[in-house]
Amino acid sequence: MPELPEVEGVVRSLAPVARGRKIRGVKVSETVVKSKAAGKEAIVKGHSVERFSAELAGFMIEAVTRRSKYIYFHLKKDETCRLLVSHLGMTGAWFVVNTIDEIREQKFRNHVHAIFQLEDGGLLVYSDIRRFGELRLLTCEQDHLPLTLMAPEPFDAGAELFFIDKTKLDKYAKKPIKEVIMDGQIISGCGNIYATEALFRMGIHPKRAAGKISHVRKQQLFREIVTVLDESIQAGGSSISDYRNINGEAGSMQERLQMYGRKECPKCGTKTASIQIANRTSTYCKKCQH
Repeated sequence: MPELPEVEGVVRSLAPVARGRKIRGVKVSETVVKSKAAGKEAIVKGHSVERFSAELAGFMIEAVTRRSKYIYFHLKKDETCRLLVSHLGMTGAWFVVNTIDEIREQKFRNHVHAIFQLEDGGLLVYSDIRRFGELRLLTCEQDHLPLTLMAPEPFDAGAELFFIDKTKLDKYAKKPIKEVIMDGQIISGCGNIYATEALFRMGIHPKRAAGKISHVRKQQLFREIVTVLDESIQAGGSSISDYRNINGEAGSMQERLQMYGRKECPKCGTKTASIQIANRTSTYCKKCQH
């Protein structure tokens, strides 16, 4: 699943080419239409396909920003504002093209589920191979409760203290620190990849209870998480499987990861171990992480 750095990469490449363009209409794939007709909330969430498409017509894309792992399209038509929220799920990707054929990889061309037809003739395309992503049209962020519960951005002032205070609460203190880090209500945008990496760099076992880690070590851990996230942003994110930016380009952070997906510890050469934490596979070194 794309994490904060990957979503940031999409936003940085998407914003300059989408900003200031007007949506003429929206075409949703037959796959999504059939899923919605069968009662499944596939990609287009909270609205019928017909309402979703009709309401977006005529809106100008004023800005594209990121909040945690979400992409926010800030829309305006006359004095009316809307917020189109996109989550990439496991395999979602955005493209700005003139024709679908311009999308480089066939797997993304084969799984186009929303085409935003722009007034200047261009296309803003959402593709999603596994269809776990979402598009949600809101009046404002407060319309969707999960968005209001997200932790501060990890780069913001106060985010470190927010994290430390949360880990002291009974509901989190007894949980594995890996599970706590991946909770978007405690740290925004840090998932399995970067939690694994930060814990390895700190020498902390992923199953250690959050309450068993000292205040100073928590400070150091939070700062390491921020460092890892920033390194990945600079590297264009990690393209472990299907992450691409809007130009179809992969990131390179996966080449720098020391623990995620590794068979041997780069520090001691020991074979890495794996356990399940919060339904995710956590890779770690038995010798270096305690």
